[in-house]
Amino acid sequence: MEKDLGNYRKSYEKSELLLKDTPEHPIELFKTWFNDVDKHFPEEETNAMSISTIGLNGYPKSRVVLLKKYTSDGFIFYTNYESEKGQAIINNPKVCLSFFWPGAERQVIIKGIAKKVANSVSDDYFKSRPRGSQFGALVSKQSAVIENRNVLESKLKALEAEFESIEIQRPQFWGGFIIEPVEIEFWQGRPNRLHDRIHYKLNNDFSWTKNRLSP
Repeated sequence: MEKDLGNYRKSYEKSELLLKDTPEHPIELFKTWFNDVDKHFPEEETNAMSISTIGLNGYPKSRVVLLKKYTSDGFIFYTNYESEKGQAIINNPKVCLSFFWPGAERQVIIKGIAKKVANSVSDDYFKSRPRGSQFGALVSKQSAVIENRNVLESKLKALEAEFESIEIQRPQFWGGFIIEPVEIEFWQGRPNRLHDRIHYKLNNDFSWTKNRLSP
């Protein structure tokens, strides 16, 4: 079985990205783009991003996670440290993040080094989560093989009964990573596949060098 997708085409014509219009620090441009997408394309999950890691088996793997905070220092998301993803990051902290916002015809690609956030940061975020999401972190031994969904449902019911009137504490196997960027590329779709690509690279003095890349 095969299907020819050669005629799938879309012309990107919504905007442009010129080097002269970009700020010196890439996080400023990320903030502008993020806010624009959040405002004008509410149907999109703006903070959804792919994270690519190199697994313990040597293979790369990408999956979608949710960005929960960004600062001038980097991009923070939360996960189970003992999961396939968590172990891959701990073993090789060089990762890549990718945002794709089709409504705005934009991508952002971030290469960086992942580090665990402070326990206090993970504690504060865990406390802010809905109670159901807190239970979810406790229920799931993320990436482990399970017999069926009933395993999860049964464990959830047991935990709900156990913690009926008790505050749930963050499990030590769950917390945040911050990805400190070393390269950030902004991609703006343009007609005729002549897309705009502005690439930032971190220097040793923590300033950024930016260049325009050929599409």
